[in-house]
Amino acid sequence: MSEQRFIIEMGMGNDQYGQDYTKAAARAIEDAIRHSSIPMFASLGKDSKEMRVQVTVGVQAPEEVDCDALVKNLPRGCAAVKAVFGGMNVTNPDDGNVLVIASAAVEAFLPKQG
Repeated sequence: MSEQRFIIEMGMGNDQYGQDYTKAAARAIEDAIRHSSIPMFASLGKDSKEMRVQVTVGVQAPEEVDCDALVKNLPRGCAAVKAVFGGMNVTNPDDGNVLVIASAAVEAFLPKQG
């Protein structure tokens, strides 16, 4: 069955002191979905469980992202999270602290109608 993407949201998150890529990714995902509301489920009499959610997070160390933990925080749909190389690390020259910046794209799909 083919699908149709009906929403894409982008977000950015960071971890300023812990160099925690999962935390930065979680904040980027939250930023992407924080302002979204999808009233169409109630309007069309659809169940949000029909929705497939695909999240792509970009960080400098994708192997350090706990994608399963991020899936558990997504509020609706059948979700999957993939970490890829992206984002940015910024080092404070005064103390060597590394600021981790993640970017996220949250896409939602439904089966194509008729």
